[in-house]
Amino acid sequence: MNYWLFKSEPSTWSWDQQVAKGEAGEEWDGVRNYQARNFMRQMKLGDRGFFYHSQKEKAVVGIVEICAEAHPDSTTDDDRWDCVDIRAIAPLPRAVPLDQIKANAALAEMPLVKSPRLSVQPVTEDQWQEICAMAGLTD
Repeated sequence: MNYWLFKSEPSTWSWDQQVAKGEAGEEWDGVRNYQARNFMRQMKLGDRGFFYHSQKEKAVVGIVEICAEAHPDSTTDDDRWDCVDIRAIAPLPRAVPLDQIKANAALAEMPLVKSPRLSVQPVTEDQWQEICAMAGLTD
């Protein structure tokens, strides 16, 4: 299994909206960055991701799962752009704010810290475990 992070402005698409989509999930559409698109093309069914609220909140708030692998983005006729579908799995017991992520030396190499504008990012297994621990998730 691989791990990812999906950034969204809550005013555009929030965690609550993602949860409301239920088991069917929703396309992670509208991404117009080649690197982010290429990451989505690597995703497999069952991969997990963090749902991150950007702008004011700036925090990881939930866990999602890939429920459909890369396919053409329905919001454009341009065949260069693909997306995946994700579904909400669970909210985090406590949100993990960006300032705490930046303050954690174990997360210094995380793309969220080094390339904060990228909307879809890989997360290593160690980074995943660290953020889950910070959020109060236990095995």
